[in-house]
Amino acid sequence: MTPELAPNVHDTALIFEGGGMRAALTSAVVVELLNSGIAFDWVAGVSAGSSNTANYLSRDARRARRSFVDFAADPKFGNVRTFLRGDGLFNAKYIYEQTGLPDQALPFDWETFRDNPAEANVVAFDAVSGEQVVFTREDFREMPDLMVRVRASSTMPVLMPPVEIDGRTYVDGALGTAGGIALDVARDAGYERFFVVLTRDREYRKERERFPGFYLTYFRRFPAIAEALISRWERYNATREELFELEREGKAYLFVPDRMPIGNGERSLSKLAAAHRAGLSQARRESAAWKDFLGL
Repeated sequence: MTPELAPNVHDTALIFEGGGMRAALTSAVVVELLNSGIAFDWVAGVSAGSSNTANYLSRDARRARRSFVDFAADPKFGNVRTFLRGDGLFNAKYIYEQTGLPDQALPFDWETFRDNPAEANVVAFDAVSGEQVVFTREDFREMPDLMVRVRASSTMPVLMPPVEIDGRTYVDGALGTAGGIALDVARDAGYERFFVVLTRDREYRKERERFPGFYLTYFRRFPAIAEALISRWERYNATREELFELEREGKAYLFVPDRMPIGNGERSLSKLAAAHRAGLSQARRESAAWKDFLGL
């Protein structure tokens, strides 16, 4: 085991929330964790947080930023045309499954990810059974196995087409049991301390869905998706409230954006870059507190 891959945090789970292009800001946490030499031995991500997970475990700070900032300029990234032809507003197959090789748009260091001894967890949602599914290293035999599961975890309903893996259909892990923050997955793994990267400010509370009938109609083939979308606000808010209580008890460190200046569908390079800079400034400001919490 090479020193740079040896985890130095063993008693705390690292959890990345999703949030689409809001990860332009939270990917800065990946950058600062890597620059600070903080290596967790258990990591979980949901939706865009699964990309942060993969980039963190491949030790690639440059890709962490490029994934949610520069890559948005790629003409194949997705738009209304790709949506109308059935590939999604974000061209997910291209983004996640056709860009990882060295000669492609967003190379991925598979060897470093593979050799990293840390546990990797990618959360998705089974569109038929309505069950949360956690993919782990046993599912990541080769790079395409990882990338298709990161895509599944990140597949925002309506905006992106569902993903089929081994005969099962999957969508965004944010529809799962904890509303998009893998606190339950970490607890199931035995953890009692948590470092959680959130993508909403402290005052945010998710509102009840205003148009449940739309989801019930749109997802007639997959009623489990509709039901999970309609009720997600309750699970999400409950998980956040639990996290804030854990923070008060000293059992969780929460990276909470001072301000989240962009939405999940942001495409402006200048706004994405500004969000990343804001995240990096906050991460650097907090990094000493991270180490205190982690005992480093």
